[in-house]
Amino acid sequence: MIFLLILKQPKMSYLKTEDKEILKRAKQKIRALNHPLREKMLALISGNNNKINVTELYVKLRIEQSVASQHLAVLRHEGLVITERTGKVINYSVDKDAVKLLLEKCSTI
Repeated sequence: MIFLLILKQPKMSYLKTEDKEILKRAKQKIRALNHPLREKMLALISGNNNKINVTELYVKLRIEQSVASQHLAVLRHEGLVITERTGKVINYSVDKDAVKLLLEKCSTI
C-alpha cells in the first residue's frame, strides 16, 4: 500500500531539484513493480535460482511470448532485472541490489 501512497502524493514544489529527480525515478520503478503480472514474473525469476529465459517464463505463466517480452522490457528499462546472453538465449535475473535500494529509499519516505 505504500506504493499507492507514493504514486498519489501531491506535487512537492518545496523539494530540491535533485530530490524531485530521485522521487521521480523511484515512482517509475514502483509503477513498474505495481503490476500483478510483473510481480509474478519477479517472484518466478527469484524462485528459479534467479535465472530464467523468456520461453520458460511465458510457458510457466501461460501468457503469450510477446506479453512476457513487453513486461520484461519494462522491468529491464527500470533496472529491476538484468540480462545475460548465452548463445541465442537471453537469461533474466532480478537485480537484487536495485530492488534492495528501492525498498530502502521507500522506507525513508
